[in-house]
This record gives sequence, C-alpha cells and structure tokens, in this order.
Amino acid sequence: MLMKVNNLEQAPKVRTARGFSLLEMVIVLGIIALILGAAISFSGGITGAARDQAASAKMNEFSAKLETYRMVSGMYPSQNQGLQALVQKPTSAPEPRRWKQQFKELPKDPWNEDYIYYYPGKKDTSTYEIVSKGEDMEEGTDDDISSQDRK
Repeated sequence: MLMKVNNLEQAPKVRTARGFSLLEMVIVLGIIALILGAAISFSGGITGAARDQAASAKMNEFSAKLETYRMVSGMYPSQNQGLQALVQKPTSAPEPRRWKQQFKELPKDPWNEDYIYYYPGKKDTSTYEIVSKGEDMEEGTDDDISSQDRK
C-alpha cells in the first residue's frame, strides 16, 4: 500500500509581504525632510542671483525706453523729472515738445522698491544712471545695482 505524502510540506514556503514599521517610516520621512531643507536653504542664494539678473534686465528695458524718449523729445528726462517722465508728460523744465508714453506705470525692482534715476549719472556724468538699492534696500551699499556697472 502506498502512502500519500502531504504536498504542503514539500511545497516551497511563500513569504508574505510585510509592511514597513512605524519606525522605518519616521526615519525615511526624516531623511526626506533633511534633503528638502538643504535644497531650500541652498536655493536662497540662487534666488538672490536671479533677482540681481531681473533688476539688470529691467534696467535694459529702462535704457531702451529712455533712448526712445530721447529720440522723440530730443533729450533725456532731467533728474527732477525722473523716470516718471516715461509715464506722464513732464510739466516742469525742460518740457519736451514731443512726448510718447513709455510705461503705463513704473515697474518696481525685484525687492518691490522704486528704481532711482540720476541725470547726469554719478559714475559716468555724460549719461543717465539707473540704480536698484538691492537686497538690503539701502542706497550706497555694496549690493546696489547700477546701470553704469553693466557696460
């Protein structure tokens, strides 16, 4: 007589998938938080450089608008008239005979401050100068961005 062998004992054992423990999940989430924190802190420097570039790009736009103003009116706005002369026709001397609006409103720098206009410029007195006070928002410090520094 033949004896039947139980197939369950001979079959390979199937391992059931087990979930992650709470401790493992907390460790993984902690590592992810550290990586994200480092990435955010390093991106602060990139943001500062991007703001500097944005200010320089806006100065290029101001330069183009000032050149158009000069071609239409025959002169740059005086320092007294400032960049506002690109938005509203100046009523103070020297009043332009012809005038064309260049901006609907004056743009702010990346730190939400007004650009400063000098005519004649402080560094090169033969032309205008546009200045952004930079990140510290104080004029005359090392982080100021000048249109005359870009040339």
